[in-house]
Amino acid sequence: MTSTKESRMKRPTSTYRLQFRNGMTFDDAIDLVPHLVSLGISHLYASPIFTAVGGSTHGYDVTDANEIDPAIGGQAGFERLAEALREANLGLILDIVPNHMAASVENGWWRDVLENGRQSAFSSYFDIDWREKLTLPLLGKPLPEVLADNELVLVTDGNDGLELAYYETRLPLDRKTVRRVLSETAGGNLSCFSGDKQKMQALLAEQHWQLTHWKDAAKHLSYRRFFEVTGLVGIRIEDDAVFEHTHRLILRLVRTGRVQGLRVDHVDGLAAPQSYLDRLRHAIGPDIYLIVEKILGPGEQLRPSWPVEGTTGYEFNTALATLYIDQDGLDHLEAGYGKLAPPDSMLATGLRDAKRLIAGRNFAGEGARLAALVKTAHPHLQEADILSALQELLVAFPVYRTYGDEGRLDAEDETVLAGVLAEAEAEAMLPSRTALDAIAGLLRNPDEEHLEFRRRFQQLTGPVMAKAVEDTFFYRYNRLLALNEVGGEIIRPETGVAAFHRLMADRARHQPHGLSATSTHDTKRGEDARARLYTLCEGSEVWNEAVERWRGMNMRHLASVSGRNVPEAAVEWMLYQALAGAWSDDTTQENLASRFLAYTEKASREAKLGTDWAAPDEDYEKAVLSYAEALVSPQNADFTEDFQLTMQPFLEAGYSNSLSQTLIKLTAPGIPDVYQGTEGLDLSMVDPDNRRPVDYARFSSNARGSKTLSGAAANMKQAVLTAILQYRKDHPALFNEGDYQPLDVTGPCKDHLVAFARRKGEEYLVAIAPRLMFGKLQAHALVAVPGFWSDTTVKLPADAGRPLRDLLGGSEIAGTQITVETLLTERPVACLVMADS
Repeated sequence: MTSTKESRMKRPTSTYRLQFRNGMTFDDAIDLVPHLVSLGISHLYASPIFTAVGGSTHGYDVTDANEIDPAIGGQAGFERLAEALREANLGLILDIVPNHMAASVENGWWRDVLENGRQSAFSSYFDIDWREKLTLPLLGKPLPEVLADNELVLVTDGNDGLELAYYETRLPLDRKTVRRVLSETAGGNLSCFSGDKQKMQALLAEQHWQLTHWKDAAKHLSYRRFFEVTGLVGIRIEDDAVFEHTHRLILRLVRTGRVQGLRVDHVDGLAAPQSYLDRLRHAIGPDIYLIVEKILGPGEQLRPSWPVEGTTGYEFNTALATLYIDQDGLDHLEAGYGKLAPPDSMLATGLRDAKRLIAGRNFAGEGARLAALVKTAHPHLQEADILSALQELLVAFPVYRTYGDEGRLDAEDETVLAGVLAEAEAEAMLPSRTALDAIAGLLRNPDEEHLEFRRRFQQLTGPVMAKAVEDTFFYRYNRLLALNEVGGEIIRPETGVAAFHRLMADRARHQPHGLSATSTHDTKRGEDARARLYTLCEGSEVWNEAVERWRGMNMRHLASVSGRNVPEAAVEWMLYQALAGAWSDDTTQENLASRFLAYTEKASREAKLGTDWAAPDEDYEKAVLSYAEALVSPQNADFTEDFQLTMQPFLEAGYSNSLSQTLIKLTAPGIPDVYQGTEGLDLSMVDPDNRRPVDYARFSSNARGSKTLSGAAANMKQAVLTAILQYRKDHPALFNEGDYQPLDVTGPCKDHLVAFARRKGEEYLVAIAPRLMFGKLQAHALVAVPGFWSDTTVKLPADAGRPLRDLLGGSEIAGTQITVETLLTERPVACLVMADS
């Protein structure tokens, strides 16, 4: 996928994702430039750098899109970084956020809307339903109780004005009411006014906004939010003025040469992604590298009409899983898990139940607004039938969204919608089918009056999918946590080398210049934790027996809550897998206990079974956390020693997978993205664990070696990254334009190897990586037992040309038949390049 036919774009050969904030400033990034150069990185890929809410840990809660955040160094710091990157010949890719901003008084536009309501110059900047007052779901309990407890008070704002204070929150008041109150109180005695409930009620009634309980936001909210985060308000980027105002600084940084690429956050949240991307491409020109955060469903391809280079790479991560999943072992894990898990958490019903919960509860307000729009178009329909039909449609959607703008849906979207309607009709009650037909008409070809319904429906299917699948079902269905990943295929995962080759051939055709990611700030597992957990399939019998044994050893740590043992058996299974992914042979374990407990709390709440973010069950959470704490307690030595001993072959096979997937990411179609710190081993759990500050000093010490297997694996991973990334910088055309060619493997161990070539003209590269190596490795080593690769060969095309050399080892290989044993005796992977290159 290319931007324009005549682009002079200098595409990255690799990117390094850096999370600003959390202790990372521009000056800290400058200190890392020599490290990035030594790795062979071509572009720094920065998280949002624009001014965000004070104390923000991520930067997606932007308060001023036209200011570089002083908290990380401001404009001056950014200029220093840009100059340091220029001197090092490194490019810069910025993460931009066109879908939402912070719903915070720190956001000057939002504050102005609170003060002036619909008369604000910025009222049309935000996606607000102005048929009622702006709802602010800030209260910890219903408003009458808040007033009764005198929790709302008037305070001065420091500028001869007044604000309403609710604990630390300060809200601006309509200026007319401020003048009236100041006159009435003669500028003083605000506490008496605040204590008068009738006066306070009258004051609130005069504002452009209304305070509500935070729990009511799911049912009633007058503005579009980002997913279900009420602190992030949707902006109307489709409006010309909003686009111009929010992109002023971005475009200046691009046009002055400080920025060479942009990453568009959450493109599916926009009203019209195609129109936005067309406009953005026109504004930045053809030479700027442009990618989008977009989760592709199974078989879904990025829209060819989008003027972008590709996605941020979740689909590549999903494709990797095909190599490391043993299907028979996965079935065996399924059987073991099925003995412990309740039926409603299994695949047959669990996914639909999760979608129904999220659509009907968490997004009830959005559903009601859609129903009202349908009712306007079809007054004869009953509201209950409309809501039922909408829910069936939301539950049936297999992808994040369709992309209809004006007029009829295109053929691809029509195919998606037809499948959704067929499934919804099979599930819907008879009265709802009439409503389904009506809704289908509005989605297929609405007239101008009813375009809003299609736009809002398309903006809702993605959040429902994300929250139901990734943030609910993936915490309920715990057969194999490695598959429970952003964009992952959990229901019918493809497996095998042939499937991987087909996916890579598709990638080479459709987005050869998209990012290839294995870890991001949003992934559920660090790349090396995931690589290890794949091996549970191979050792499924060992794992199933071990879980049964460990449950018996830790039975004394169960608690009785409401007449049942907690944690439930299926949750125990999940906890042992989560611990397996994060376990290290490093005795320090990197504060494992505190990290594991934080993960346990989040996983329990995301599952929304025994407890929930909306209504935490303290007794349940206490019981689960107590059990988890026991698993990592020094006082539980019998278990931890057994766990360490049992995990050893899984750790070894996992490190083999880590190096294998690293090699593949660096050489397969796409541009490898290295997430901060993953040049070493990444055994992190879900955020915020995967956003911890990185100890960069450890990478400089890797070369000194380590007595632990994890240290050796980390050292080798960094060495593989460095060698191949440097080679990519020196041979960009081979990777940007080269063909992808699967290579035949023959011999008794052919199923344990994947091999492919990248080729452009006379230039050639061959990648050879192991798979399914559980039980096949030398003890405490990263290579196969002696003789394992005997008689296994990789066949090169007859016209392969000159001899090859191993970029990772230096040995030369001649001929068109590669004997694997000669390559993988001392190291687990091989990357062959032209001998004289």
